[in-house]
Amino acid sequence: MHQENRRRFLTRTSGSFLAAAVGGSGWTLPRPAEAQTSAEQTADVVILGGGLGGCAAALAALRNGLTVVMTETTDWIGGQLTSQAVPPDEHRWIETHGANASYRELRHRIRQFYRRHYPLTDAAQQREHLNPGNGSVSRLCHEPRVALSVFQQWLAPFRSGQRLRLHTETDPVGAEVEGDHVRSVTVRHRPSGDTSVLTAPIFLDATELGDLLPLTGTEYVTGAESQAETGELHALAERDPANQQAFTMCFAVDHLAGEDHTIAKPAEYDFWESFQPTLTPPWPGRLLDWTYTHPRSGTPRRLGFAPQGGPHGGVINLWVYRRLVDRGQFVEGTYPGDVSLINWPQNDYFLGNLIDVPPEVAARHVERARQLSLSLLYWMQTAAPRGDGGVGFPGLRLRGDLVGTTDGLAKAPYIRESRRIAAEFTVLEKHVGEAQRRQLTGRSGDELRAAPFADSVGVGSYAIDLHPTTGGDNYIDFPTLPFQIPLGALLPQRMENLLPACKNIGTTHLTSGCYRLHPVEWGIGEAAGCLASFCRSKSLLPRAVWQRAPLLAEFQQRLQQQGVECRWPS
Repeated sequence: MHQENRRRFLTRTSGSFLAAAVGGSGWTLPRPAEAQTSAEQTADVVILGGGLGGCAAALAALRNGLTVVMTETTDWIGGQLTSQAVPPDEHRWIETHGANASYRELRHRIRQFYRRHYPLTDAAQQREHLNPGNGSVSRLCHEPRVALSVFQQWLAPFRSGQRLRLHTETDPVGAEVEGDHVRSVTVRHRPSGDTSVLTAPIFLDATELGDLLPLTGTEYVTGAESQAETGELHALAERDPANQQAFTMCFAVDHLAGEDHTIAKPAEYDFWESFQPTLTPPWPGRLLDWTYTHPRSGTPRRLGFAPQGGPHGGVINLWVYRRLVDRGQFVEGTYPGDVSLINWPQNDYFLGNLIDVPPEVAARHVERARQLSLSLLYWMQTAAPRGDGGVGFPGLRLRGDLVGTTDGLAKAPYIRESRRIAAEFTVLEKHVGEAQRRQLTGRSGDELRAAPFADSVGVGSYAIDLHPTTGGDNYIDFPTLPFQIPLGALLPQRMENLLPACKNIGTTHLTSGCYRLHPVEWGIGEAAGCLASFCRSKSLLPRAVWQRAPLLAEFQQRLQQQGVECRWPS
């Protein structure tokens, strides 16, 4: 845990990993006070980070009558779905239950956008659960730009009515803290260098890496805890704060048979083409290969790749896995080929961290991750074994137009692990892990449940799924039980008016692996936005709601009235 000195007024400067990566000024030392001419903006709630959690929090606060200032480090709001380009990872009941009504509304709006604006075939138009890409990882694989359009339209009335002020390409760079209260956060607009001071009764940290925590001196945890600390069945023997999950620079490609779209050889291709990961359990060979470590069994498995269909020769066809466009669902001629999102084991970057490292180090890791993804593409175009005995798929073509970039890679890294608040309550494996719950309760089958939380403010379901780490761990993947989101995990132990609204809640290295996915991040953000409005209406601090049973019951009732699921059906 990172302890900060409790000075009466605390001002810090920092910035996001992206600001460092693109050469922004967010990591510079503070300028003299007389040079920092800043505009001031005040709202009922300030949200730092415009990803899924941030958007959910903003929508919740706005529908409850609050005014909002929200910042986002990229020029696209939507986070995982847009700037990171990753279609939703969801549980198998998502179409009917196990997610908030507003999350299902998001999914409905995405499908309706396709129905209204894309030339779908008649069959696709009539399909209730339209999956535009027919990807196997999700029941709703779609283009990032569609989600962006949905978010922009959803928030447009609030922006026009001046209840929401949205600042993109903007990073938090400083904070003023008095005792255990955040008084203001200073943000910098990267293109112009202009700064603004944002003030509000409550601040929400919805940044991808928990950037507001070090800025405000809020105590937090990083990396892997030890088994002695948490008692978790799968925890490490020794604590390692620097042992963090891989991040990924995703990219989109289509495949045009008979054409050659081979990119120039990437600068680091020779390194990545020969790179053999040193992980435990062992990786089966080179990273750029169709063989990988199966997450559950730890044994080598061969992956298939067949962009033109037919036999793929592996446990799954990677081309279909995160396919964003299945051209067969659109009127002929709409797309020249299917489009697939490349977020695979082969382009997970685990040679360094983005958290609590100097800005130039973070920037270098992002650049190397970009080189890894480009090297994977070049390997697929020129050297990857094909099912017919040949090598290479030169028809693979980068689709930067679909992810909003000129180089074809996503705008931002896909982040799996954040700083995590030192919370009033921390979710452990014993609360949600299937094996440890069975061990603790002696129950099995339908009687085996995740730990019930009396202060639940949401639900989720996903395996504890950790990708290879910077500490040398290979995949960690094991089943969980459908779980709840406890309010205590959204409350810092000390800070009174700062709430996490993303992947930075009170979880461990292990349990963060099941609380990080799209619908759960949305639920966390919505709970934080609703809590901010509830506290504002009653002139309370968030901790009081958690500590007083009548207030907690009233808040949970309000959540449920607004479509938040706090319990799984029996």
